[in-house]
Formats: sequence, C-alpha cells, structure tokens
Amino acid sequence: MPEGQRIGSLHDLARTLEVGIVTLQQVARVLEHEGLLEVRRGPGGGYYGVRPDASALERGLHAYMRMNPASYDEALDMTSLLFNELATAAARCSDAGLRSRLAALGERLSACRTMADCGAFETEFQELLFQMVRRPLFEMLTRVTLQYSTAHAAPRLTVFEDDGRAWKEGRARIIAAILANDPQLTRFEANRQNRAVILAHLEGQE
Repeated sequence: MPEGQRIGSLHDLARTLEVGIVTLQQVARVLEHEGLLEVRRGPGGGYYGVRPDASALERGLHAYMRMNPASYDEALDMTSLLFNELATAAARCSDAGLRSRLAALGERLSACRTMADCGAFETEFQELLFQMVRRPLFEMLTRVTLQYSTAHAAPRLTVFEDDGRAWKEGRARIIAAILANDPQLTRFEANRQNRAVILAHLEGQE
C-alpha cells in the first residue's frame, strides 16, 4: 500500500474485519506506536498507511521474536554467523579514518582483563564494523539478534578460562586481517576464532 493512503475509518474497518471497536482501537494503538500506522482524527480522519523507518522495522522484528520465541542458543548461533559476514565485509573498507580507529581499538586488547572488559570491547568493535560496512538491513538484523540474545540469561562461555589470552589473540588476528584488506583471511580467522568457539558451545549443549 502506498504511504499515506487511507485504509479506512474506525467503524468501516471494524465492520470489514468483524471485530469490536475497542479491539480495533487497541490494535491501532500498538501499530501506531510501532510506526506502522498513522491515526488521523477529525474531519477526513481514519487510519492511514505509513512507510516504516529502520527503528519501526527493528521494533517490528522484536515483536515478532517475542511472539515466536527463539532460544538463547539460536540467537547466539545467528549472531556468530552475522559477525563473520560483518567482519569479512569490513575487510573491504578503504576509509582511512575508520581503519585508524580499528587499529587503535586493537591496541587496547591487552587492557581487557575481565568479562565486563570483553563485553565493552565487543560492543565497540561491533559498532565500528557497522560504520565500516554501511549495510543498513544487515546492521538492523544484527542489532535485533544481539539485543534479543542479551535479553536472555547467557551461559558462561570459556573465553576467559585462560585469562582471555585465546580470545584476545583471536580478536587481534581478525583485526589484523581486516586491516590487511584481506576478506578471505578475515573469514578464515573469524570462523576459527569466533564461529568455532560458538559451535563448540552449541554442540556441548546437545
């Protein structure tokens, strides 16, 4: 439906959909909040179609995932796949400023000593990769999946059993491959240092 096209009035839609006025109003409030519907009041009022922006689409995906709950493991599986693709795409970035920021971030790896440090680093790393790649749909899907996974109780992964040495070395290799503008090496390192760890965890859960 074209943006701004009138869908109908409250009473017309209630009759067409064979639902009560109160039910329709409740649904309309939800859709309006999600940015998927415009409610106009007064003369010529009614319900009008809206082209959702990125925020509305993100909220819609969240709503879908709440109605069709996925497990933490499924979300973790998805985030690892998305991260690999994101890192590989970032290896094609030629922006000198962003590449300089990535190099500086890599130099801070040695300062990560706790799980909280690891989490903060990962968040900053992810945000920087989004800027290096600039693929809006891919970013939205990654953000929604990440937010869904963080809303669940996470099991303790083994990244800090050796004081984080393996995790830090793995992230350093991924960053080095990105800075070398080598997508194939980046994918290899991301698979080895990220995806393999997640798969080992998921296989251990079965």
